[in-house]
Amino acid sequence: MKRLIMVLVFAVIGAAVAGGYWYWQQSQQQASDKGGDKAKGKGKGGRGILTVRAVQAVAKPMPVLIDAVGTVEPEQSVQVRAQIGGVLQAVMFKEGDKVKAGQLLFQIDPRTLQAQYNQAVAALARDKAQLENARAQQQRLEPLLKREFITRQEYDVAVTSARSLEATVQAGQANVEQAKIQLDYARITAPISGRTGQLSVKAGNLVGASSGGAPLVTINSTDPVLVGFSIPERQLEDIRRFQNEKDMRIEILPDRSGPPVATGKLIFVDNTVTPQTGTVLLKTRVDNAREAIWPGQFVNVRVVLTVEPEAVVVPEVAVQPGQNGPFVYLIGAEEKVEIRPVRVARQIGGEVVIASGVSAGDRVITEIPQALRPGATVKVADPAADGEKKGKGKGGKKGEGKKGESKEGGGKPADAKGDAAKPAP
Repeated sequence: MKRLIMVLVFAVIGAAVAGGYWYWQQSQQQASDKGGDKAKGKGKGGRGILTVRAVQAVAKPMPVLIDAVGTVEPEQSVQVRAQIGGVLQAVMFKEGDKVKAGQLLFQIDPRTLQAQYNQAVAALARDKAQLENARAQQQRLEPLLKREFITRQEYDVAVTSARSLEATVQAGQANVEQAKIQLDYARITAPISGRTGQLSVKAGNLVGASSGGAPLVTINSTDPVLVGFSIPERQLEDIRRFQNEKDMRIEILPDRSGPPVATGKLIFVDNTVTPQTGTVLLKTRVDNAREAIWPGQFVNVRVVLTVEPEAVVVPEVAVQPGQNGPFVYLIGAEEKVEIRPVRVARQIGGEVVIASGVSAGDRVITEIPQALRPGATVKVADPAADGEKKGKGKGGKKGEGKKGESKEGGGKPADAKGDAAKPAP
């Protein structure tokens, strides 16, 4: 009896397990069927016509550029130092002032030098008086010598004395000039026009004539200025080929995205390539009346070699990076999409010059949907319609745009989590 009960218990348990397994299989099958229907719906939507934004590649004049980073240099820079020792009485300018050549900058106490100058002038006057007396004496003795009232020796002594005093007068004039120069050194003037820097001494300090140590002030010319920059040696050939062309110019841009603040011509090419960097130093002179750039400032330098009259240009957003190089999505015949590898010549702002791969008039896609594939059929959005939609804003019909349905595809939108794969380069 017990064995029969145990058999019945095991039979019930087996039936329950079998029923549960059958129910689980049916649930999985239904879930699979629903997933398949959903995938089919998405597939239909993915095979629909995608709306994209595109522009035509255009041919227009574009400059051929070389970009570099340069340093602003003053065309003239002078360290002002004292040439004599003394107490600095006055400073006749303020730090940072613009000064002109010859303008008085410093005044050193001139009293000792003035006394030396006066002494030299007095000694010269004495020597000149003695010279006049000696010449008069020579003139008086000359007729007496002819009448033989005096000897030749007496006359020669008078002549020698006059000549000696002439030399003394010349030496006295040199002493006066030397004293005058020393006195002038007490007035320190600006040797060039420019802007002054920081003062190293103040009025009342003792200054000395020395070439070492800090200068009293440094003056840098700010108009015009020089801009030195380096380019790779491989670009030197282009520089030399266009160096004498009138279209070649050099633009200075403190901000690479902004307009140039100064334009100049190439004035210097170094006679050697720097071995450590493989670069060549160049310089340009530019007008800087508004002082838009400052000595010592780092600036962006743009060398405009020439202007290419028919360059093929596309927007920067149309060029995509790829493992094998840049490419664009091109709209070809029957509105089919194709991937076109391109060779980029240069980029100027938000525009890219294409050396090969795209011709003027070709339509390139600027906004790329995730579901875009080569060979897909697309429709170019009307810019006027986009502007009208933006103008409506929130004032459109209630409920529009919430479901995310695609009018062209007729199916559901691509899943934001990645059901539609990204375009492959």
